[in-house]
Amino acid sequence: MEVVLIRHTMVDVPTGTCYGQTDVPLKETFEEEAAVTKAALEAYGPFDHVYTSPLSRCTRLADYCGYKDAQRDPRIMEIDFGEWEMQRFDDITDPHLQEWYADHINTPVTGGESFMQQYQRVSRFLDELREKPWQRVAVFAHGGVLVAAQVYAGTVTPQEAFAALSPFGGVVRITL
Repeated sequence: MEVVLIRHTMVDVPTGTCYGQTDVPLKETFEEEAAVTKAALEAYGPFDHVYTSPLSRCTRLADYCGYKDAQRDPRIMEIDFGEWEMQRFDDITDPHLQEWYADHINTPVTGGESFMQQYQRVSRFLDELREKPWQRVAVFAHGGVLVAAQVYAGTVTPQEAFAALSPFGGVVRITL
């Protein structure tokens, strides 16, 4: 099965802010960015099924690209930044922050997830997807979800994952 993963467009939050599962607004350049993404998706042909994160930054892009009926699935939400949500990394005083910086793959944020916990959540989604009879599926999601899916597909390791982070509005194809 071919899975086309689409990252949402740019968000309108200050640089360096942990916004994980918070439903944040998109930049005013949304339509320009979304048009580029929609054009890129044309190269992949029709989809048998379309999923989206329930967060508005993904549903809005799915709608713009013509998939108003995309199935919402909370397993493909961004990493849960717990108590750090909507704080700037530079302003976080939690002593646990340094542990997370040292090993974000395995160390969860305070009250939230580690990358491996997010990976396990995304893996459950992809395990279920593998059982479907479809040939080509689109998934509108978040940067962390896209890299977790690439780890699942074996195209990157967890240590390489964030170096493979797709740009906002970017498209990544994996095979299951």
